[in-house]
Parts: sequence; C-alpha cells; structure tokens
Amino acid sequence: MASGIFAIFDDIAALMDDVAVASKVATQKTAGILGDDLAVNAEKATGFLSSRELPVLWAITKGSLLNKIIIVPIALLLNIFFPIAITVILVLGGFYLAYEGVEKIIEYIFHRSKTGEEVIEERKENGADLEKAKIKSAVMTDFILSVEIVIIALGTVLDRELTVQILTVSVVAIIATVGVYGIVALIVRMDDAGYALIKKSDDKGIWSKVGRILVKSLPIIIKSLAVIGTIALILVSGGIFVHNIAFFHDLLPGKPSIVKEMGIGLLAGLLVVGVVNIFKSIFKVKPQS
Repeated sequence: MASGIFAIFDDIAALMDDVAVASKVATQKTAGILGDDLAVNAEKATGFLSSRELPVLWAITKGSLLNKIIIVPIALLLNIFFPIAITVILVLGGFYLAYEGVEKIIEYIFHRSKTGEEVIEERKENGADLEKAKIKSAVMTDFILSVEIVIIALGTVLDRELTVQILTVSVVAIIATVGVYGIVALIVRMDDAGYALIKKSDDKGIWSKVGRILVKSLPIIIKSLAVIGTIALILVSGGIFVHNIAFFHDLLPGKPSIVKEMGIGLLAGLLVVGVVNIFKSIFKVKPQS
C-alpha cells in the first residue's frame, strides 16, 4: 500500500517536472507577446484618478482571468477537433487590434481643440460610464492577446500528452495575468511610492532623491506607454497576419520582420477604420426635424 502511494507521488513529481520544463519553454516563446501585452494594458490602466487606479486595474485583472478560463479549454478542444478555427479567431483578433492602434493614431493626428461647451460636456460624461468603457476595451484587447499567448504556449507542447498540455498552458496563462498586471500595478503606483519615500526620509538624503525620481518619472512613463502601447497593437496585429496567412508570410522576404508586421498592421487597421466609417455614415441616425 505504502509503495503504491510513493509510486503515485513519483508520477506526480515527474509530471510536475515535465510541466515545469515545458512551462519555461512556453514562457520564453511568449515573452515577446507578453511584453506587448504589458505595454498595451499598462497604457489602458492609466489616466484615472489616483483613488480609482487600483480598483480599475483589479477589474481588468478579473476580466483577464475570466478570459483565460474561457480561452484555455476552448483552445484545447479546438486544437483537437477544429484547428482551423484557431487561425480564424486569431485573424479576426488581428483586425480588431489593428483597428484600435490605427484609430489612436488617426485620433492623435486629426485631434482638434475642444470648445468650452464640449469640455464641460466631456466632464459630465467622465466618471463611471467612461471607466466602464475603458475597462471593457481593456478586457477585450486582453482577450485577443490572451488567445495568441495561449496558442503560442499550446504550440510548444503539441507533442506532449494532454495532461502536460493542459497544465502547461494553464501555468503560462496564470503567469501572463499575474505577471503583467502585477507590473502594471507597480507602474501606476510609482508616484505614491515616491511620495512615501520623500515623507519617510523627511525630504533629505538618497531616499528622498529616489522618491522624487519616481514621482517625476511617472508622467513620462505614462506618455511613453501611450506610444509604445499603440505601436504594440499594430505590431501584434501584423504579426498575427504574417504568422497565420501564408501570403503575408512569404511577402517581401528580404525585409525585416518588424517592418513587414508594422506595414501590414497599419494597412489592416486603415482598412477596418475605413469600413467602420462607411458603416457609421450609412447607418447614421438623422436628427428629427
């Protein structure tokens, strides 16, 4: 009886060892997309009142966990019964990310100064509704990025038994969520940490200087994240098209992959923005006379 229990423990230990090795490889493979995920979600989780930053980030984190709970079993099932559907989902997600990225660029280029009345109206709209909209947008973007993370992780263990596949993909999904949003939480609370250091050191010495650096760095980091996040959206979308559509994969073989992915992402985004604007103009509700 005792030997049977120890044999079970040995099997579990061997399984965990296999999962640990596979998870390490899968995490390395997904490192690039995890970096993009961090940049995109850090940008989306900023811009709120200090008192609302952590609640908003927690809401996005819960949405991200729910995304993983939905995606992991579906990806495993589709990979077994209908693998082409994974590619279709990724491509549709690529169009969504491209649209988000290009829309941000167009809005920045053609942004006009608001009149006083528009500013007042915008302030009225700011608050719970705007917060919910940003959370919804962040969770949707996270969903697309999570799909790619899970698919890449799954691709590293396709030759392993199903148990190893399930555990490895689950581990990577948890690391992706906890790691990304943990770092985002540190970023958005940099100024609070800086003020705490300044207060604790009585505004003297090395810790005071560190605190001031943290406080002054936060606005710069947030502005940088807005740019990096937008670029990441376009690069990820272009990468999805390049890696999943043979025509784009073989297109311009002499060009660096980053140039090709950026160009394809921009073109895809412009296409979707054009289609969306056409639909908006067609179905625009005319005011009643």
